[in-house]
Amino acid sequence: MIKSFSELRSRAIEKGPGRCVVAAAADPVTLEALSQASGEGIAKGILCGVKEEIEKAADDAGISLEDFEISDCKASEAATVAVREVRDNGDFLLKGHLPTSQFLGAVLDKEQGLRTGRVLSHIAILEARNLGRLLLISDGGMNIAPDLGTKLDIINNAIEVAHSLGITEPKIALLAAVEKVNPKMPETIEWAEITQMAARKQIKGALVDGPLALDLAVSEEAVKIKGVKSEVAGAADILIVPDIATGNIFAKGLIYLGGAQACGIVAGAAKPVVMLSRADDAETKLNSIALGAVASGT
Repeated sequence: MIKSFSELRSRAIEKGPGRCVVAAAADPVTLEALSQASGEGIAKGILCGVKEEIEKAADDAGISLEDFEISDCKASEAATVAVREVRDNGDFLLKGHLPTSQFLGAVLDKEQGLRTGRVLSHIAILEARNLGRLLLISDGGMNIAPDLGTKLDIINNAIEVAHSLGITEPKIALLAAVEKVNPKMPETIEWAEITQMAARKQIKGALVDGPLALDLAVSEEAVKIKGVKSEVAGAADILIVPDIATGNIFAKGLIYLGGAQACGIVAGAAKPVVMLSRADDAETKLNSIALGAVASGT
């Protein structure tokens, strides 16, 4: 079981370098992270985009491109070329310097994309202070207001990523403001339905419980005080949020106010998709590249 980002990077090194295909690679911070990943044996880079722009970005970052492959193409074609490259020859895809809508448009293309028939969802992975394990949060990046069926796909995607991290039976907390079903809070009703589905083995490979308030999900002390009986409470590996706003605000709050380290991945596609924020630093990008390498199964 991988419990920290240092262990994640070590696991990626053990597996051997994955082939990381970058869409629109002319971004100094992305190239810095990928260069470090290459140097540590985590990933080999295949850079898609305008060659001159990629070379300039590398110069700006003080990086040699000697160990990278470059697929020279028009900027407008970089996402499509990268998706084709990762589908045919790569292990995972990395978003470079291009709009998210353009990037996802290529990933979701019905004829040449990476669709599998399952909903794509974003999974943030955080190393929070004093927790002693990695915490997966989903979905704070893709699905705005998921319905019941979409939430099931989000859960199954998170289980798949957790398994790749060596968490054989992840504990999943379905987050709400309270731990009791309240008709005025629709998410509590859906969480209760999903918990019942899990009890009937309709969700496999994990323990699922909800609704649970955040304190009950992660704090053993809160569980003792409130007297809640649950296999998940106090020890959750995965937190599933009711909507994108909750997940996005919660994850960023832990990062910017709580000092948590983070990385993220989009699951549900034919190959892992690493989609980062423009504000992410090189270390966050490096952690995400390591996650892509581990999740790819290379």
